[in-house]
Amino acid sequence: MDFSKLKRYSIFSRKSLVKAQSIPNPPSAPASFLDFWNALPDYLRARDLKILVQSILEAKKRNKPILFMMGAHSIKVGLSQWLIRALEKGFVTAIAMNGAGVIHDFELAMAGSTSEDVAEALIDGSFGMTEETGATHNRWIIEAANAGRGFGETVGERIAQSDFAHKDLSLLAAAHRLSVPLTVHIAIGTDVIHHHPEASGEALGKTSLFDFRRLCEVAAHLGDGGVVLNVGSNVILPEVFLKALTTARNLAGPIHHFTAANFDMIQHYRPNQNVVQRPIIGGGTGLSFTGHHEIMLPLLFMALFES
Repeated sequence: MDFSKLKRYSIFSRKSLVKAQSIPNPPSAPASFLDFWNALPDYLRARDLKILVQSILEAKKRNKPILFMMGAHSIKVGLSQWLIRALEKGFVTAIAMNGAGVIHDFELAMAGSTSEDVAEALIDGSFGMTEETGATHNRWIIEAANAGRGFGETVGERIAQSDFAHKDLSLLAAAHRLSVPLTVHIAIGTDVIHHHPEASGEALGKTSLFDFRRLCEVAAHLGDGGVVLNVGSNVILPEVFLKALTTARNLAGPIHHFTAANFDMIQHYRPNQNVVQRPIIGGGTGLSFTGHHEIMLPLLFMALFES
């Protein structure tokens, strides 16, 4: 090959994806959060995060659902007050969580502590044997089933009405106080309350099915500007959401043009397929963010609060 015959061109005529005028300067200290936020480069995930913030702001303005689906990790890493503040400011209008989320929320409210040492407790079979957690939860769930009520609303109401010393940390109690739909979606055998003698499969199934149908109502209004976020649930909530969405479309008609985002420390198949990609076929925006919840969620919420 004769490399002297290569066809070349000028960088000044070439199409380039990065331009000097789009590279921000870091803010001068001392700086506000908005100074920091505005100095984020408008590329890749920083751009996507700005898109998500704008989508949530627009959804709030238009009274569209902002559905926050979550595993328990966000509670375990100390984000309860951030989530409660988001509820109070209207940046979350519905919550769907797994069974573990309820357990950690309850324990924080009652005892001011949660998240036992699983590896240590598993050795002697004491893992998950906390009496207050198992007995109280199952009693409330049976009461909810007998009254024809949902899992989430009942536990939230009971915590709100309790004399628990730390109920101000309860996301479920805050949802009850603010009349925000909060649904709980379980798989029998996955949570530490299921092996307690008070557990009733009938009550667990009935109340969680009630909550699934309530989630379908939320999903029915996502079209044309709603937002759904999945934070740290790799199997349960992505699967539940897909079924809620197809049920809502079957009964309510087309539901398209909403924003779907997944936050996790490692990207997994189901959240990206069942939340970010498949639901927006036909119109919408799908976004994926990789990072630790204790960093990513305060960043997201602070951008919303300051905006």
